[in-house]
Amino acid sequence: MLVVPSFTAITINYKLQTMLVKTKAIVISSLKYQEKSLIVKCFTQSDGLKSYFVQSAYSGKKSNQKIAYFQPLTILEIEAHHKNKGTLEHFKEIKLATAYQSINTDIVKSTIVIFLSEVLHHSIQEEEKNEDLFTFLETALIWLDTHEETSNFHLILLLEITKFLGFYPNKTEADFKFFEMTEGNFSFSQGISCLSEYETFLLKKLIQLKFDANQKIFAGIERQILLKIVLDYYSIHLDGFKKPKSIDVLKEVFS
Repeated sequence: MLVVPSFTAITINYKLQTMLVKTKAIVISSLKYQEKSLIVKCFTQSDGLKSYFVQSAYSGKKSNQKIAYFQPLTILEIEAHHKNKGTLEHFKEIKLATAYQSINTDIVKSTIVIFLSEVLHHSIQEEEKNEDLFTFLETALIWLDTHEETSNFHLILLLEITKFLGFYPNKTEADFKFFEMTEGNFSFSQGISCLSEYETFLLKKLIQLKFDANQKIFAGIERQILLKIVLDYYSIHLDGFKKPKSIDVLKEVFS
């Protein structure tokens, strides 16, 4: 297990009523604003979800470097001014906390990352600190970057994230043959919102998996079935959850 050091520091400027925060941050999404600027949503170690305005991101000699910082699920070290008033915050300094070795050049890994960033965009909704979730995501992304067999990574990650979001499957009655999606537990009989016996069997196999497990445990069609199950599970338990647009590309990569 990778152990990732904590990296947070806060300085309060009472005169300006802002905090200068030094923290790690994972880029969730970036949206072009007008011609030269960006609005970047990050999941920070110190403050949870934050949105930042990056002026002139597409101008200047180093514009390519600026854009590179804001690719999906890039791990940054930032200094930023936080007003904590629900408005856009501003970066003071940015640098890479982790320089990925393979994610940005491997088509499979980059597709996984784009897909996961979309899911996280619709899943992490509260602006509050969740350092355990941050550490898990950071450690998992570094694992993805440094390993070659990653076919089940996105499935394992999505299921593990439900632990932090509060709806991880209850395994108390894991011997039962059906999984009840609404209640999030196993059932001895198949109700209207239950998975089939076969789907439940696949879900049980997924629950037992770790990142280092045999990546060939599922066939391609089984991964597609599991992906639909997990995304449906998210839709049931998260208000406003939307199906990622990149899901068809992900299916193509793993077909």
